[in-house]
Amino acid sequence: MMILGAVTRLTGSGLSMVQWEPLMGVIPPLNKAEWEETFQLYQQYPEYKLKNLHMSLDEFKSIFWFEYSHRLLGRFIGILFLIPFLWFLVKGWLDRPLAFKLAGMFVLGGLQGLMGWYMVKSGLVDNPRVSQYRLTAHLALAVVIYAYIFWVAMGLLFPKAKNPLPAAAEVLQRTSLLVTGFIFITLLSGGFVAGTRAGFTFNTFPLMAGRFYPEGMYVLDPFWKNWFENIATVQFNHRLLATLLFFAVLLFWWRARKIPLPFSIRAGFHLLAAAVVLQVSLGISTLLLAVPVSLAAAHQAGGVLLFTVSLYLNNRLARRPEGAGIASHHASFTRPAAQAAAGTKGSE
Repeated sequence: MMILGAVTRLTGSGLSMVQWEPLMGVIPPLNKAEWEETFQLYQQYPEYKLKNLHMSLDEFKSIFWFEYSHRLLGRFIGILFLIPFLWFLVKGWLDRPLAFKLAGMFVLGGLQGLMGWYMVKSGLVDNPRVSQYRLTAHLALAVVIYAYIFWVAMGLLFPKAKNPLPAAAEVLQRTSLLVTGFIFITLLSGGFVAGTRAGFTFNTFPLMAGRFYPEGMYVLDPFWKNWFENIATVQFNHRLLATLLFFAVLLFWWRARKIPLPFSIRAGFHLLAAAVVLQVSLGISTLLLAVPVSLAAAHQAGGVLLFTVSLYLNNRLARRPEGAGIASHHASFTRPAAQAAAGTKGSE
C-alpha cells in the first residue's frame, strides 16, 4: 500500500481523482461518456489548468488508474481486515485486550483514508501540488499503523521469552529504541524531500553543487520554514540524517557482535546492517539519476524494510516475563483449535 502510494506520487497521479466517494468511488468510469465526465471534472482544477492543459483523455487515464488503484487497495484492505475480525469476535476467539488492539487498527486505517483525502485537497485549491506537511503526515500515519500491526503480530508469534538474554544485552535494547526513532525521523525527512520535490535538485553526491553546505540554505523567514520548505535545506537535512543513521546502525551492529545472542537476534542484526547499506545505496542512486520512479519507489520500500528489521530487534530484545504481555492473545487463538481437537478425540 505504501509503495503504491509512492508510485502514485512519483507519477504525478495523486490529483487525478478530484472527488472522495468512499462507497461509489469503488466503481471506475465504465464507458466513454463516464470517462469524459470524469476528465471534465479534472479539467476544472489547477493541475490541469497550470500543468496539463494539453493532456488528452488517454493520458488522463494513465494517471487516473494509479490513484484509483491506491484508493481501491485501501478499501480492499479494510474489508479484508474487517470481515475476519468480526467473525473471530462473534466466535469468541479473541480476548478483550487483543480485540481492542485490532479494533484500534481498523480505526487507524479509516483515519488514514481521511488523512489521504485531506492531503489531496491541499492540491486542489490554487497550487497543483499537495502540501508537504500533509504528505508527510500521511506517510507518518502509514508508518505508525504498519508498526502497530507488526508489533502486535510479533507478540502473537513470540508470546514469551524462553531464554533470558545476558545482562549485557540490556544496553542493546535501549539503543535499539533510539535507532528505531532515528529511522522514523529520517523517513519523515524523506517525506519533506518528496513533498518539496527536493530530489530533483542537487543531483550530485557527496557534495551539493560542489559544496558541503549549498547556497541558499537559510534564506526563508521565519527561520523554521527553511527546515520544511527550503529545497536546499530539506535535501541537506535528509542527506545528513541518512549519513548519520548509516554509521549509527553499523556501529550498533559492530557492538552487538561482542555480545552472546540467540541466532534469531544475531541474524536480525546482520539483516539490519545489510538493510541500511541497501537503503543508502538506493538513496544515492535515486539522487544521482534524478529520481526515476522505479528506484524512488524501491528507496521508500527500503526505508520500510529497514524500519521493519529495527522493530523486530526491538521486540526480540525486550524482556517479557512468562505469561505477561500479549501471551494471552496467543492462547486465545490456539484455544479453539485445542478445543476442536479434544472434541474430535472424544467423538472417536
